[in-house]
Amino acid sequence: MGTEGEELKESLAGYKEKVAPITKGTLTWERELIFTGRTQRGYEIEFDADIQWGCAPTESLLLSLAACMGIDAVSFLRKMRATLTNFRIEILGERNPTPPQYYKAVEMILHISGEKITPKQIEKAITLSQEKYCSVYHSLRKDLKVTTKYILNEGKGS
Repeated sequence: MGTEGEELKESLAGYKEKVAPITKGTLTWERELIFTGRTQRGYEIEFDADIQWGCAPTESLLLSLAACMGIDAVSFLRKMRATLTNFRIEILGERNPTPPQYYKAVEMILHISGEKITPKQIEKAITLSQEKYCSVYHSLRKDLKVTTKYILNEGKGS
């Protein structure tokens, strides 16, 4: 029988290999500074510079980063035979104070609950996502400092 690392490597064969090389979308001006973005599959997200009728583009960027990490981490943990009962990511971004107001630093805190989950598995899932699989992470500035922490079985007694 193979080691846990070998089993995970085998189960990841083909992971994210079916991604289309070109992604399309449209952004339509609705009114004032409100826009509707539509993916090539028809999903919509509303953007609003005043953040009254939709999210700011920078908020959606943070959420996209968290979603990419979350999808990877949950996929990897399940492949490691962990039983998840809860998974949530808090994300905090620190922006440059003057234009361009890019993100200088991002902190993600993964809140994970379940059974048969070890810190080693969580750390492996985070590493795989950040070093190889998270497309959003790899599309960002190279000088962006991203820190990732986790809390396992928060609120449960030992």
